[in-house]
Parts: sequence; structure tokens; C-alpha cells
Amino acid sequence: MTGEPRVAVASYPGGIRVRSAWGGSGQGPAVFALSEVGGSLVEQGGLVSADYERLCRAELRIETPAGPWAVRLASPIFDEPSAFLWDEPGLLVVGYGFMTYAFAARAGELRWSHRSHTPLVAILGSSRVPHVLVQAEIETFAIDQDGEVVWRIAHSDVVTEAALVGGRLVLTSFAGQLSALDPRTGRPTA
Repeated sequence: MTGEPRVAVASYPGGIRVRSAWGGSGQGPAVFALSEVGGSLVEQGGLVSADYERLCRAELRIETPAGPWAVRLASPIFDEPSAFLWDEPGLLVVGYGFMTYAFAARAGELRWSHRSHTPLVAILGSSRVPHVLVQAEIETFAIDQDGEVVWRIAHSDVVTEAALVGGRLVLTSFAGQLSALDPRTGRPTA
């Protein structure tokens, strides 16, 4: 992947702002040239590979009322990082490549991480569901606030989209088929 690193900004309730910068393989120096000064900075690339500097890289800078913090991540595939603020446990859940990370939203400590065997499609949550839903291409995981997998379902076709709609987790497969799961239990619904 060549070209300029990409940048996106998202705001969440409670005065939390996330600025993401990411690039392709070996573009870490270009991504990190966009770093802002202030707050703590933690490298998490080693969770993915010992040779993480050669992979695709991302840096997330999180500004909170308690002060800023930043984290650097790695991925073997080009991907845009995504984040979900999980209010009740106070976690910023981040998906990048094959990995899901949960950070203390205000301070930045890594609480847990989870690796999927296929690339992530979406990270979803709701105040009505006691866990976060991690959708990968061929698996759905429900992960609680302590990082434990509550339930897991494998799929026979690649999932290309996932959304919480009307109290259901609605999945769209590569073949265009729709299926719905109960987000609390993972059981199919009508």
C-alpha cells in the first residue's frame, strides 16, 4: 500500500474524541509522523507479531477529560481501525485487522485483547446486551467486559456486513443471504 496515511476522527459521549491514522505495510514512519504531542503512548504491535514494524500500522490518539493517551497497533492486512465506546464498563473497544482490543477509555490501559482467525467486519454493542459483539468474516464472538468469550458461532459463508436491528444481530453473507441471531445468546431468530 502506497500513498499518504489516512486519518479519521470520531467523537463519543463523555467528551471522548478518537483520532485514527493508519497506513499500509511498512508505512509506520509516515503514520507516526502525524502523531500529536502530549499524553502517554503505548506500542501494542507486539501482540500481533514480533516483526510488527513491517506490517500495516495504525495510531489512535484518544482525548478525554482526564487527559490524552495514544496507542500504536499493527495488522497483517490493510484495514481501517474501528472503535466502540462501551459505556457501562468504561472501555474503548477497538478492532483492527484480526484483533480486538479493550482499553480503559479514560486512561488507556489495555484490559484485554482477542485474536480472530479471520479479518474483523464489525464491533457492535448496546446497553441492552451485557457483552460486546465481535463479527469476523466467518465467526461471531460475544465477549464480556473481562475479555472472556461468552459464546461463539462459526458461519458457513463469509459475513460481509453485521448490524444490530430491532433487537437482533443481522448478518449478510457474501452470497447475499440474511440471517438473524439473538445478540444475548447467539441463537438464530426468525
